[in-house]
Amino acid sequence: MSNINAEEKMIMKLKYGEVEIELFDDVAPNHVKRFKDLAQKGLYDGVVFHRVIEGFMAQSGDVKFGNSNSKDFNLSLAGTGGSDLPDLQAEFSDLPHDRGVLSAARSANPN
Repeated sequence: MSNINAEEKMIMKLKYGEVEIELFDDVAPNHVKRFKDLAQKGLYDGVVFHRVIEGFMAQSGDVKFGNSNSKDFNLSLAGTGGSDLPDLQAEFSDLPHDRGVLSAARSANPN
Protein backbone atom coordinates (compact mmCIF):
# COMPACT_ATOMS: atom_id res chain seq x y z
CA MET A 1 0.00 0.00 0.00
CA SER A 2 1.35 3.37 -0.88
CA ASN A 3 0.59 6.65 -2.61
CA ILE A 4 -0.88 8.67 0.26
CA ASN A 5 -2.03 12.08 -0.93
CA ALA A 6 -3.54 15.22 0.57
CA GLU A 7 -7.07 13.87 0.14
CA GLU A 8 -6.38 11.13 2.71
CA LYS A 9 -6.61 8.32 0.20
CA MET A 10 -4.37 5.35 -0.36
CA ILE A 11 -4.06 2.87 -3.17
CA MET A 12 -3.90 -0.84 -2.35
CA LYS A 13 -2.30 -2.72 -5.24
CA LEU A 14 -3.68 -6.22 -5.70
CA LYS A 15 -2.96 -8.91 -8.26
CA TYR A 16 -6.19 -8.06 -10.10
CA GLY A 17 -6.00 -4.28 -9.91
CA GLU A 18 -5.97 -1.34 -7.56
CA VAL A 19 -8.34 -0.45 -4.74
CA GLU A 20 -8.71 3.13 -3.61
CA ILE A 21 -9.01 3.47 0.15
CA GLU A 22 -10.49 6.62 1.65
CA LEU A 23 -9.33 7.33 5.18
CA PHE A 24 -11.53 9.15 7.69
CA ASP A 25 -9.14 10.88 10.04
CA ASP A 26 -12.02 12.88 11.52
CA VAL A 27 -13.60 9.58 12.66
CA ALA A 28 -10.55 7.55 13.71
CA PRO A 29 -7.52 9.86 13.71
CA ASN A 30 -5.17 7.57 15.63
CA HIS A 31 -5.98 4.53 13.51
CA VAL A 32 -5.55 6.52 10.30
CA LYS A 33 -2.19 7.83 11.51
CA ARG A 34 -0.98 4.32 12.44
CA PHE A 35 -2.21 2.88 9.15
CA LYS A 36 -0.42 5.62 7.18
CA ASP A 37 2.77 5.29 9.22
CA LEU A 38 2.96 1.53 8.62
CA ALA A 39 2.20 1.95 4.92
CA GLN A 40 4.81 4.69 4.48
CA LYS A 41 7.42 2.39 6.04
CA GLY A 42 6.48 -0.29 3.47
CA LEU A 43 5.39 -2.74 6.15
CA TYR A 44 2.22 -3.72 4.26
CA ASP A 45 4.14 -4.51 1.06
CA GLY A 46 3.76 -8.25 0.45
CA VAL A 47 1.25 -8.82 3.26
CA VAL A 48 -1.25 -11.55 2.36
CA PHE A 49 -4.98 -11.84 3.00
CA HIS A 50 -4.90 -14.58 5.61
CA ARG A 51 -8.65 -15.01 6.13
CA VAL A 52 -11.31 -14.61 3.46
CA ILE A 53 -14.98 -15.43 3.95
CA GLU A 54 -16.83 -14.97 0.67
CA GLY A 55 -19.66 -12.44 0.91
CA PHE A 56 -18.54 -11.32 4.38
CA MET A 57 -14.98 -10.06 4.80
CA ALA A 58 -11.29 -10.41 4.06
CA GLN A 59 -8.58 -9.95 6.68
CA SER A 60 -5.05 -8.78 6.11
CA GLY A 61 -2.48 -6.60 7.82
CA ASP A 62 -0.32 -9.00 9.83
CA VAL A 63 3.05 -7.41 9.16
CA LYS A 64 4.82 -9.94 11.41
CA PHE A 65 3.81 -13.38 10.08
CA GLY A 66 1.70 -12.39 7.06
CA ASN A 67 4.36 -10.59 5.04
CA SER A 68 5.35 -12.90 2.20
CA ASN A 69 8.57 -10.87 1.73
CA SER A 70 9.73 -11.44 5.32
CA LYS A 71 11.95 -14.17 6.77
CA ASP A 72 9.24 -14.54 9.48
CA PHE A 73 6.46 -15.30 6.95
CA ASN A 74 4.36 -18.19 8.16
CA LEU A 75 0.93 -18.59 6.61
CA SER A 76 -0.25 -20.84 9.44
CA LEU A 77 0.52 -18.04 11.93
CA ALA A 78 -0.66 -15.15 9.74
CA GLY A 79 -3.22 -13.11 11.65
CA THR A 80 -1.68 -13.82 15.04
CA GLY A 81 1.28 -11.46 14.86
CA GLY A 82 1.46 -8.80 17.49
CA SER A 83 3.01 -5.37 17.40
CA ASP A 84 5.84 -3.63 19.18
CA LEU A 85 3.84 -0.41 18.96
CA PRO A 86 1.58 0.72 21.81
CA ASP A 87 -2.08 -0.30 21.67
CA LEU A 88 -4.45 2.29 20.24
CA GLN A 89 -7.48 3.42 22.19
CA ALA A 90 -10.74 2.29 20.58
CA GLU A 91 -12.23 4.79 18.11
CA PHE A 92 -15.73 3.42 17.55
CA SER A 93 -18.18 5.31 15.36
CA ASP A 94 -21.71 5.11 14.01
CA LEU A 95 -20.51 4.51 10.44
CA PRO A 96 -22.09 1.32 9.09
CA HIS A 97 -19.87 -1.60 8.12
CA ASP A 98 -21.25 -1.75 4.60
CA ARG A 99 -19.55 -3.53 1.71
CA GLY A 100 -16.13 -2.01 1.06
CA VAL A 101 -15.51 -0.59 4.53
CA LEU A 102 -12.01 -1.00 5.93
CA SER A 103 -11.79 -1.54 9.68
CA ALA A 104 -9.18 -2.38 12.25
CA ALA A 105 -9.53 -5.80 13.84
CA ARG A 106 -9.21 -6.15 17.58
CA SER A 107 -9.03 -8.82 20.22
CA ALA A 108 -11.48 -9.08 23.13
CA ASN A 109 -9.74 -6.00 24.54
CA PRO A 110 -11.31 -3.02 22.73
CA ASN A 111 -7.95 -1.22 22.79
